[in-house]
Amino acid sequence: MNPDLYIFNLINGLAGKWAFLDLLSIFFAKYFGYVLLFCLVLFLVKDLKKYWRIVAEALFIAVFVRFILAEIIRMIWFRPRPFVNNPVNLLIPYNQSEASFPSGHASFYFTLSTIIYSYNRKIGILFYIASFLIILSRVFVGIHWPSDILAGAILGIGIGWLLTKFFRKYGAVDKTYFYNR
Repeated sequence: MNPDLYIFNLINGLAGKWAFLDLLSIFFAKYFGYVLLFCLVLFLVKDLKKYWRIVAEALFIAVFVRFILAEIIRMIWFRPRPFVNNPVNLLIPYNQSEASFPSGHASFYFTLSTIIYSYNRKIGILFYIASFLIILSRVFVGIHWPSDILAGAILGIGIGWLLTKFFRKYGAVDKTYFYNR
């Protein structure tokens, strides 16, 4: 059996059994990302002068990875979503003509988490946990394959890490921020 299909069926097979779990997964799949973005706003409210570069860098790189790199991959290799050719427990309606691979949510939120982690490990770990909950819920609700989210996460972490190293090396960011852990 295809490991992707097997893992998908394990996770998505839980959908539709408990209303609370379904509602929680729908919340994480559709709305929890906004909570993470709101946390970035809170950084700015707390200390604009200290955190504006962190927030700007994180958002800039995450948007680049999600809307440029992930979209280029999607144009090169179109992969249909799980619900297109398989019976799934689809909890949220989704456009079946959109490519599934790689997951845009995974690439965006894992890039964001990687940049935040490079500045502050404790907060970064919380962002990674939140990102994991977002992408796991997207499999649960039936709109992504596990390999989609894995590829998106690898893309986000990899590019986030590389660009963080680039910014550190070439002084685009004040290096004293990196020691605030």
